[in-house]
Amino acid sequence: MHKKVLMVCLGNICRSPSAEAILRHQAQELGLDIEVDSAGTAGYHTGERSDPRSIHHAEKRGYQMTHLARQITQADFKKFDHILVMDQSNFTNVSKIAPKELAHKVELISHYDPKKEITHIPDPYYEGPEEFEKVLDYLEVCVAGFLKQALPKE
Repeated sequence: MHKKVLMVCLGNICRSPSAEAILRHQAQELGLDIEVDSAGTAGYHTGERSDPRSIHHAEKRGYQMTHLARQITQADFKKFDHILVMDQSNFTNVSKIAPKELAHKVELISHYDPKKEITHIPDPYYEGPEEFEKVLDYLEVCVAGFLKQALPKE
């Protein structure tokens, strides 16, 4: 069953492209047919590569980040089966622009933490290397949870 998943954060250069790379990697390892993309709620970095720090930390774990930043569009709500956002601010902003009949597609990725300890994926942009590592740790847990919890039900 082919599924389409969109990861969303603010600028689409740190968290959501990391989540995209992790989901692509984990799905491939499991042999799942998932199309994944990422976008930002803002268009600050449209057309730019991911933050070099995000790329560095992701590549250390074997993830490939070749994404160019873009802003979420209305077409995304129709195209994607799941729209996973990184924090409450992203959830609010994406929900505001979602067509009412498609708003159910928008969820916090932290909802898929099996232990329910992760409440959001923090923005590492103004932080140091340890925060970029923490983001990857959190995303690995939540993406694995998403693959186990959301997809088998469908």
